[in-house]
Amino acid sequence: MKAPGSPDNPLGDGIVTGRGTVGGRPVIVYSHDNTVFGGSLGEMFGRKVVSMMELAARTACPLIGINDSGGARIQDAVTSLAFYSEIGRRQRLLSGLVPQISIMLGKCAGGAAYSPACTDFVVAVQDQSFMFVTGPDVLKAVTGESISAEDLGGATKQASYGTVHHVSKSESDAFEWVKTLLGYLPSNCHEQAPLVNPGLEPSITESDLGLDTFLPDSDNTAYDMHDIIMRVFDDGDFHEIGELYAPNVITAFTRVDGRTVGVVANQPTYLSGALDIASSEKAARFIYICDAFAIPVVFLVDIPGYLPGLEQERAGVIYRGAKLLAAVIESTVPKVTVVIRKAYGGGYAVMGSKNLGADLNFAWPTARIAVMGAEGAVGLLRRREIEAAGADGPRVRQQFIDFYNEHVATPYTAAERGYIDAVIEPSQTRLEIRRALKLLADKTPEPLPPRRRSLLRPV
Repeated sequence: MKAPGSPDNPLGDGIVTGRGTVGGRPVIVYSHDNTVFGGSLGEMFGRKVVSMMELAARTACPLIGINDSGGARIQDAVTSLAFYSEIGRRQRLLSGLVPQISIMLGKCAGGAAYSPACTDFVVAVQDQSFMFVTGPDVLKAVTGESISAEDLGGATKQASYGTVHHVSKSESDAFEWVKTLLGYLPSNCHEQAPLVNPGLEPSITESDLGLDTFLPDSDNTAYDMHDIIMRVFDDGDFHEIGELYAPNVITAFTRVDGRTVGVVANQPTYLSGALDIASSEKAARFIYICDAFAIPVVFLVDIPGYLPGLEQERAGVIYRGAKLLAAVIESTVPKVTVVIRKAYGGGYAVMGSKNLGADLNFAWPTARIAVMGAEGAVGLLRRREIEAAGADGPRVRQQFIDFYNEHVATPYTAAERGYIDAVIEPSQTRLEIRRALKLLADKTPEPLPPRRRSLLRPV
């Protein structure tokens, strides 16, 4: 290898940059060339990436990075580190202005992992992509710990940690996933996402009617929220983000009457849909992305509350769980909420409650909206009466539970107070969401007093 800046060095310096189109819309692309210096970042490498980032800002079009790099080029010393910092500074310039997408195709360590982690979406290839602060060889030399690259930072591992938002089976699948994602996003924050097939199915369909008998009879029986998402949005099509991380919350892009919306939904098949630290942070980040690119958010709610437990408290569920609350409050895009079944405690509030800033809120007749579920409430409020009933206790307890569900947790109580705009039949959900978002199309954010910035968002 020649000295930094040597005229004998390869002209590309380990990076290929260019412009192109996806779906007829311009994009800026750079790709690491692992055959040159292992794709490591040197001075000209850094200058070329910075130039592409500045071009993406000037032309206001998405930036896609294809990553396969060993990180900083040791021979370039501080120059390599300086240009990772320069790249980081340009990421702030682009953040929220244009979509930034990283495709991981190989082993990426150090700055080559940090930079993609600061982009909006990270896609990795199974059994081929790796991300870590330091690789297995360096780790063994420094700490003596021996671990495989897959266990340290494989694609599936990093997806379960929340660093990677989608794991593809092959490189071609990764590229196709990104193309589909770009179809849901605007080119920049000043434009709208592409309009696709508006006006489909303007009346109630057989699929809609199937929702009227969809839910299990028992409030405690799980079902897959994906099945509801497929029925209430256009063509049953959605593009999930972060499916392997915190699966108790589903975050996905889909369409309503041809326009892109973001969906935040509880998943009853995992932790009964309860929120924990990971799912709160996942949902909050997704809402901020939707807000940045003017994409409305639809909440589908079936939540028993926040997950209790020592480990959650020790890890800071109060502080970190509040990130979702902050995201809902701070987002200014149209927000529509549908309470499917449970909406208890703090979970009711943060999952798009009207009191927190949602614009229109609906509930199915099956909805239970209360501080807590009937079993817990009756155990706290009616314990003495149940104990005094002796052998008749179970029957008395069930009577209290039935009374609580019928008169306290009913959605009609919330509707009477204006917290729910309408109690709707499940089969009406798709068209009600469509009408709601049409009504909110010209929503104007409420003005705030002048300030440097809000500190509401926990860090």
